[in-house]
Amino acid sequence: MLIREMTIDDLASVVSLEHQLFTSAWNYDDFVYEINQNDFSYNYVLEHNCEIVGYIGVWLMYDQSQITTVGVKPGYQRRGYGHDMMKKMMSLASENGCKTMSLEVRVSNEKAISLYKSLGFENVALRKNYYQDNHEDAYLMIKRLEGVQ
Repeated sequence: MLIREMTIDDLASVVSLEHQLFTSAWNYDDFVYEINQNDFSYNYVLEHNCEIVGYIGVWLMYDQSQITTVGVKPGYQRRGYGHDMMKKMMSLASENGCKTMSLEVRVSNEKAISLYKSLGFENVALRKNYYQDNHEDAYLMIKRLEGVQ
């Protein structure tokens, strides 16, 4: 398993996976913007045997960080890959002076909520009608990052 920075060459695989996983999916141009133009954005892929099986994005904004997207290919879920990518982003954020990490998650996504809770994220708010595709609510979850003064 290898977690490395996402490149433009990865986007065909990443966008395909994004659309397989999410009904409110990012498109190619969204990822291009995050890689090439958003100075706060850091994006990574997870490779297993030279195949992209996961990806994650985070914004590092001064003392705050936010997970923007995360996905793991269905056949590779529940193997700890999401956990590993999240831990890498938490370390990256902490190393860059971030004190907190936040994310939004669909209230129906029990697998993801369980993962985030296992990493120390707490449900702090409900965002009503957050998702555009079906107006589902989202939980705002936040974690205080370790080792940050």
